[in-house]
Amino acid sequence: MADVTELTNWAVDLIGVRKRYRGGIDALRGVNIQVGQGEIFGLLGPNGAGKTTLVKIMMTVVRPTKAMGTILGRPIGNSRKLARIGYLPESHRFPTYLTGSQLLNYYAALAKVPRRIRKVRGGELLERMGMSKWADTSISKYSKGMMQRLGLAQALMHDPDLIVLDEPTDGVDPMGRRDIRELLLDYKKQGKSVLINSHLLSELEMVCDRVSILVGGLVARQGTLQELTEQSKEYCIVVSGKLAPLESKIRSLGGRLSREGVVLKGHDPEKVNALIDVLRQAGLLIESVQRRRFSLEDVFIKAMATATTVPVAEPVRSKTERL
Repeated sequence: MADVTELTNWAVDLIGVRKRYRGGIDALRGVNIQVGQGEIFGLLGPNGAGKTTLVKIMMTVVRPTKAMGTILGRPIGNSRKLARIGYLPESHRFPTYLTGSQLLNYYAALAKVPRRIRKVRGGELLERMGMSKWADTSISKYSKGMMQRLGLAQALMHDPDLIVLDEPTDGVDPMGRRDIRELLLDYKKQGKSVLINSHLLSELEMVCDRVSILVGGLVARQGTLQELTEQSKEYCIVVSGKLAPLESKIRSLGGRLSREGVVLKGHDPEKVNALIDVLRQAGLLIESVQRRRFSLEDVFIKAMATATTVPVAEPVRSKTERL
């Protein structure tokens, strides 16, 4: 990895990350990811897109074929900055003979959290995760959802500056997911940065400031939710009657025919009123006018469908040395 001559203000600034496994399998083919300070960033994509590989490279669990950039303002792998990251890996395992309280104390001790702080913070996090009554119960008796809650509490015990979560709500019930969302939003208010790798698009949509969609080891889409869904805004005018004779006039106003009626891209009320006037003059009955914006799931599916023709998304470059 290259040295970085100038530090950045990004919590995570990764440029051109590549990983080729034996056999010529490319897990990552030049990924650019930037996570801002005090931002919740979502990493999503289908199975095999390279999401977990990217997270493991950030945490130095996997060695990249090629990578450059910074984590918390220092080159990837800097030990001091790694100590300031709270990490919840996918499919984590804990010693089952420990209780929840003992486990938090143990991991916090490894992170050099003072004893008096460990006890207080452990109790607070267990309560916040709804795990207080299980604090003195052996982990061997925990469900998968309880293990996820405990894993998140473990990642937060040393009050990290960057929180990296790989499928944090996997196996967690709806109440637990809500608790996790609220907790992450609270940490965001404190100026913490959060990177979440998840396949639950609805969860990411509720908390993330920006998201990146990985497909085939490349960034297919990246930006704020508003930016990603901007092109999916539309009006749908549902009518009764035959539209075919009006097709050319409808197209001249920017509309198109659909099974539901007339669809107009964008959210321009003037164009909608112009189309409605044309339809009424033709004697058609307007049943409804629906204003729609597609969800993150719709954007994701479109990115999947067009992955072979989409170029790598280029975020704003930081002043770092390239390999």
